[in-house]
Amino acid sequence: MEILVTGFEPFGGETTNPSMELVKALEPQIGEAHIHTAILPVTASGGLQAALQAIEKIGPDAVVCVGQAGGRCAVTVERVAVNVDDFSIPDNEGQQPRNVPIVEGGPDAYLSTLPLEKMVEGMRGAGVPAAISNSAGTYVCNHVMYGVAHYLAQYKPTAKSGFIHIPYLPQQVLDKPDKPSMGLELALRGITAGLEVLAASK
Repeated sequence: MEILVTGFEPFGGETTNPSMELVKALEPQIGEAHIHTAILPVTASGGLQAALQAIEKIGPDAVVCVGQAGGRCAVTVERVAVNVDDFSIPDNEGQQPRNVPIVEGGPDAYLSTLPLEKMVEGMRGAGVPAAISNSAGTYVCNHVMYGVAHYLAQYKPTAKSGFIHIPYLPQQVLDKPDKPSMGLELALRGITAGLEVLAASK
């Protein structure tokens, strides 16, 4: 199996992004899968475009996008992406779409085609707090999750896709004492366990 895993550049005034650091630390082989990686810009147009370019280049059997969810205390595997951009803060190009569709006339939502429950079980079995989330938000993470699913539905319907959010890194919450965090090693263990489950799925 060929799996593409994407992360994001820093945004919102942060100097790092846990998804970027995690993607950089992934092993190139996990279980029976070859792991390919890409770092996406945190922009509505550029993030999705970079993901689709990587998909076209690699032709993966599965796409797992990873992003930062500040405030969450567990690795969360997303169930659904909705067809709306409603950015609470500007993206890294200063764009802030509000209540506009990602794909005009597209489906209202796409469900993840990853084995969500089994992946969460694998993560928890590895000693990592993990859960299924029913909202990927309405920012760039949701935009990319939806856009990737829409593309694959048209051009490679057999490929699986989905999104995973991870918490802040500890160094990001030094000035946010009320926010939870997760060390990179623990997040990496969780994502690796999830990818092992995905690699073994048919």
